[in-house]
Amino acid sequence: MNVFDLSVLSTGGAILLILFIVAVLAFEFVNGFHDTANAVATVIYTNSLKPTIAVVWSGIFNFLGVITGGVGVAMGIVKLLPVNDMMTMPFFESASIIAAVLLAAILWNLGTWYFGIPCSSSHTMIGSLIGVGIVFFWRHGGEGVNWGKAQEIGLALLFSPLFGCFAAMFLMWILAAIIKNKAIFQEPERGKAPPTWIRAILITTCTLVSFFHGSNDGQKGVGLFMIVLMIFLPAQFALHKSFDAESMLVSVTRVEQKVSATMAKIGKRNEAAQEVQEAAADLKVLLAQSTLNRPAIRKDLQKLNKYLKETTGDRPFFNRKDKAEMKSLSESLSKYYEFAPRWVVLLISIALGIGTMIGWKRIVVTIGEKIGKSHLTYAQGATAELIASSTIALSTIFKAPVSTTHVLSSAIAGTMIAKDGTKNLQRSTLINILTAWVLTLPVTIIVSGGLYYLFTAIFG
Repeated sequence: MNVFDLSVLSTGGAILLILFIVAVLAFEFVNGFHDTANAVATVIYTNSLKPTIAVVWSGIFNFLGVITGGVGVAMGIVKLLPVNDMMTMPFFESASIIAAVLLAAILWNLGTWYFGIPCSSSHTMIGSLIGVGIVFFWRHGGEGVNWGKAQEIGLALLFSPLFGCFAAMFLMWILAAIIKNKAIFQEPERGKAPPTWIRAILITTCTLVSFFHGSNDGQKGVGLFMIVLMIFLPAQFALHKSFDAESMLVSVTRVEQKVSATMAKIGKRNEAAQEVQEAAADLKVLLAQSTLNRPAIRKDLQKLNKYLKETTGDRPFFNRKDKAEMKSLSESLSKYYEFAPRWVVLLISIALGIGTMIGWKRIVVTIGEKIGKSHLTYAQGATAELIASSTIALSTIFKAPVSTTHVLSSAIAGTMIAKDGTKNLQRSTLINILTAWVLTLPVTIIVSGGLYYLFTAIFG
């Protein structure tokens, strides 16, 4: 079975789509050797694993993390942009959007990696998407950037490093108080492996960071991949391949009937419920047409589901039984537009896994020696990775994209503070990391937005 049909595109369009897919995989590959170097930093630096074994091991668990991580974070990335409006744009506009996002993201990622600065691929991608979203709104109006979703993502990216720093600091203090064997608090001896029990702890935490990095960061690549497919091939990827107009019509009609009956029963105005009725009426018209407009169906279906979730939320609108039924219908309807084909997830998994195995050395040195004035100890490495993996796992559960780089770097800083206070931090490295953290969003917003405007001016 073909994964997609290129016959609907011109030859030039088909070539561009293939190039953009390769570029998305290249971004995820760069993400692998940029972000995931954090996962192998401690096991390599502490001589717990040889570099070759460590990066292969980490690559495998990054792969498994993406495969099993679901698509919650990926859909958060998709929701940043007015994809429904973008699917109706002329071809040159679609190509300009994707080219601007990918070029801005890859250039910034490569630049920060070259200088050994632990920069966030999450910030990079999100800034690039916001940049084109702003220019798209300026050019065409419509929905523009989903600032509500952008705010959610921004808060997750802001508070996760702070949590990582303080949690690692407190955990180090606890370990220092309860662990009697002080071997774990020693710095690694060059060329000498730590005791077996310490190696086991460090390998375990490396595995956890790798797996949860894949489950969170890998999904961002999946989301970017889906944006490309939906903008280039909206008829094929606006809705899941299992979409069936008749079964959707049954569900939409059921929602409409239940909402109408409840409104009549309570006898008072409910704006969200009225929006559900309007979206349901529009959907029924679209679903009855002989030629189905999938992008339009997707747009109205998202609108219906958005307001249906409001009516089944905190509002005392439905009784308990009806609320449970409507929540179930809402979840089943969302699967029509919140999805990613298995082959997309597989390709992103492979790109991230292979990327992990290359280019790790620059970041490993920064993590091991340049954040604190003292070298990283076994306990600090294990503590930082345990906190980082836990933070990323929780973020994935709540469908919030976070930065592995910033969470782990801040956790390392927290362990250094726990050891000798703030004087144990290397000011120059922290300034570089913070500078990259502060500049990534504005720089990528400006670069991607500027490239999008430039491309449309040249090719439009």
